[in-house]
Amino acid sequence: MDIAYIPSPSRGVLYLGPIPLRAYAFCIILGVVAAVWLGSKRWVARGGGKHTVGDIAVWAVPFGLVGGRLYHVITDGGRLYFAEGKNPWDALKIWEGGLGIWGAIALGAVGAWIGARRRGVPLPAYADAIAPGIALAQALGRWGNYFNQELYGKSTTLPWGLEIDKTLPSGEVVKGVFHPTFLYESLWCVGVALLVIWADRRWKLGHGRAFALYVAAYTVGRFWTEWLRIDEAHVYFGLRLNDWVSIAVFLGAVAYLVIVGKKRPGREDPASIDPAANAEAAAHAEAAKAESAEKTAAKAPAKAPEDKPVKGKAEEKAAEKGEDKAEDKPVEKAEKTGKAVENPI
Repeated sequence: MDIAYIPSPSRGVLYLGPIPLRAYAFCIILGVVAAVWLGSKRWVARGGGKHTVGDIAVWAVPFGLVGGRLYHVITDGGRLYFAEGKNPWDALKIWEGGLGIWGAIALGAVGAWIGARRRGVPLPAYADAIAPGIALAQALGRWGNYFNQELYGKSTTLPWGLEIDKTLPSGEVVKGVFHPTFLYESLWCVGVALLVIWADRRWKLGHGRAFALYVAAYTVGRFWTEWLRIDEAHVYFGLRLNDWVSIAVFLGAVAYLVIVGKKRPGREDPASIDPAANAEAAAHAEAAKAESAEKTAAKAPAKAPEDKPVKGKAEEKAAEKGEDKAEDKPVEKAEKTGKAVENPI
């Protein structure tokens, strides 16, 4: 008898009264939070503002979700939603699973470009900062497939096999122990995140190269996990569609790494990656400096009025004699010369 060390989940939905809380959606949200948190730390370390990553994510995340769903519907929709006997409206039920990473990255990049343009941020620099966070988000998001009991691999007798016990929409019952491809990909994505962080510290990757490294490393793992999966997919020349996409994307990412690495080694100037945040920080610094100067001036003691020196009696008499002499001199001079002194008034 096969022993599954990973049991099938008892449920994928919890209810708070009439409100359903779906584990798949929770995993996606948790992944987004992790990506923004890690991306913000990396962005600030590069000289950017602490709110920039979150502000741009407001644009990137919705675009990414729409792109991921569109990719899934376009590549698999013919048999899942638009074939005879299927309900096309089910294509909108994103909570039931079905997000294609390639569509999420492509359209998410469009949203990120819009947000980055509004902030005056270069998109390659932003992509480098957020790259490990995206890999971490994928690692967490894959656990949503576990709760939905989907995207498992071939049958296995390995002790870490995944137990599946579910009924397909067609009425077919699936029971057995299968390769936990969701777990394989989740662990691979954690490794990719760590690889990008290490390589970025080692070689100071910039101008989109850290993001390209993430893409290249992820596609390698996606290729072999995709090969293990047994869910229906389009097959061309013996390979599943996502395998061919992985090959093409891998080659493009490696080419980008090589070409940009030769033309623009190193990272962007920290002062240029987030001009709005830098200007805001400078304004805050000036305001803080002015406020500090005002507080210092308010605490300083007021200067006492200068006291005039007190003259003694001897000094007063000498001063009076001097005045008398000064008054007498013109008169004496006038008497000697015999000339009248003109009145100055």
